[in-house]
Amino acid sequence: MQLYLIMQCVGGVLGLALLGGWPTGVLAVAEPLDAEPRLELRSLVREALENNPDIRAAQQRWEAAKAVIPQVKTLPDPLITLGYEKVEERAVIYGVSQEIPFPGKLRLRGEVATREAERMEQESLAVPLRIIARLKEAFYDLAFVHTSIATIEKNRRVLLDFAQTAEARYAVGRGVQQDIFRAQTEVSRLLGRLATLEQRQASLQAEINRLVNRPPSAPLGMPQRIQMQPLRHSLEDFNARIEQASPLLQAQHKSVERGDQSLALARQEFLPDFAVSVGGVRNDTARKHGYQVMLGIKVPLYYATKQRQAVREALASREAAVQDARAVRQELLFRLRDNVVQAQRAEKLIALLTEAILPQAQLTLESAQAGYAVGKVDFLTLLSSLLTLQDNELELHGEIIEHAKALARLEEVIGSAP
Repeated sequence: MQLYLIMQCVGGVLGLALLGGWPTGVLAVAEPLDAEPRLELRSLVREALENNPDIRAAQQRWEAAKAVIPQVKTLPDPLITLGYEKVEERAVIYGVSQEIPFPGKLRLRGEVATREAERMEQESLAVPLRIIARLKEAFYDLAFVHTSIATIEKNRRVLLDFAQTAEARYAVGRGVQQDIFRAQTEVSRLLGRLATLEQRQASLQAEINRLVNRPPSAPLGMPQRIQMQPLRHSLEDFNARIEQASPLLQAQHKSVERGDQSLALARQEFLPDFAVSVGGVRNDTARKHGYQVMLGIKVPLYYATKQRQAVREALASREAAVQDARAVRQELLFRLRDNVVQAQRAEKLIALLTEAILPQAQLTLESAQAGYAVGKVDFLTLLSSLLTLQDNELELHGEIIEHAKALARLEEVIGSAP
């Protein structure tokens, strides 16, 4: 029995000592190898654009705003009158009257409605950008969770081998019991991380299903592998694109223009409107017929509490729109710079991890393997080298994901791919 334990221990140590025997590559950002269908981001984006209720609602609000324009530019409906009079003679009175706003008012009402429709158009363009940005962020997070689960699961199996080796060494007097406890503790910690990742995976799948208007529990495939796409433009270029193409900012500009037209219309309300009526009179007793034409003028008698206050309202609304536009511009510039800085930081860390930290961690682990095989390195050093490499690999993929998420948020801000 003792000979068997010795052979098991030696076999485990030799397996760790051989560079090809222990899978040092398991800590690379690996993808699970299974038959689960691949989940493509492009197809999710297309599905969201077609089915997301927020996007559809924004488009319908734009359609509703466009339908208002011809309504406000049209004259009020005419009024048809019919009456009967009998004093000494009987007479029938009939006619039609039409209210006519002061020249220019209908045009201004149409301009106000047009600016509002244009604002709704820009908002209908901003909503898909926001939904797609949220969808991409959730997709990238889901890809990271899948990769993390695969990596940690592989390392859990490696740690189980470590625990068996530590038990074998302890059985023949070449190891200490602390090595066994430490390996088992790390296995339990990885199980805890897996449970957290699985919960996060379920939440992200439900979020993606919500954005594409599927049932929350609808199955999703394995996310495609994420590749880093470096920034192609400078911060100055992005600033210019915000001013020219950002739907969020353009919507605020349309609100200011609507405020200008509303103010002009409010000032026009001091001018009187007219009413023209044409009617006929039929006197059956005298057997005579006649007609009448009348002109009515709507007098703005209560201008002090009505028209003047309407101008004040329009002025305040326009100033509020101006301040809103400034606030939105400042927010967009902040979000732009923040995400550009995050993307640049991620690019630097990715280069550092790829070119320096990961190779160094790999060499450290290989050295610890060789030292542990000949008894020059203790178990905790070997275990620490393993977990350090794992954390570095996950950090690399995490930075790739954060870079991709920053680009998704930039796309929402500037209105096009960065």
